[in-house]
Amino acid sequence: MKKQIVNLALIAIIALGAVSCKEKENNTDISEAIEIAEASGDAASFAINTEKSVIKWKGSKPGKDHTGTIHLSSGTLAAEKKDIQAGNFVIDMNSIANTDLEGKGKTNLENHLKGTVEGKEKDFFNVTEYPTASFELTEVTGEGGYITVKGKLTIKDQTNDVEFPAVVSFPGDDVFLKSKPFTIDRTKWDVNFMSKSVFDDLKDKFIDDNIELTIELHGSKA
Repeated sequence: MKKQIVNLALIAIIALGAVSCKEKENNTDISEAIEIAEASGDAASFAINTEKSVIKWKGSKPGKDHTGTIHLSSGTLAAEKKDIQAGNFVIDMNSIANTDLEGKGKTNLENHLKGTVEGKEKDFFNVTEYPTASFELTEVTGEGGYITVKGKLTIKDQTNDVEFPAVVSFPGDDVFLKSKPFTIDRTKWDVNFMSKSVFDDLKDKFIDDNIELTIELHGSKA
């Protein structure tokens, strides 16, 4: 009888240990999945100037590039001793603009990108359903004003990790951050129109999956 009791107790301990380890693994996974950079208590907060800040974009297809801008609707950066620690911003997708065309061509391209053309709402960014996109900073490395920014970019409710090199400075009581041009694969955010990696037999009538972005942020102490 004593041997049976000991065996049952041992089984119970092993089972509890397995559950405990499983819970620890699950908690670790959840924590890593939502890890967003946090500022220290001594960090200064900078409000993003949405009039000056801009994201420049370039899209390509055979024989032609298109360029444009997108503006922000809000955002903050946090820094301590001129080191960026945390940040986020919201992108106004209704502000998508083209800068290489004029007149009707410009208007038509902007409306197509926004998804305000009847029957073509889902080709690109469908701003009626998804009026904003967002970026949340997860890590900053580097020194001397030359940094690498890592974060989570959400477009059309799809979130993916991105990173880019940037320069940062602190003129007066302000902060200025500008990325070097970097690319994202639009299909990761369900922007699949005329993508060779999604549709077959497009031949030379395709649009490159990569979109080139340059982010420029201006902020003032909040």
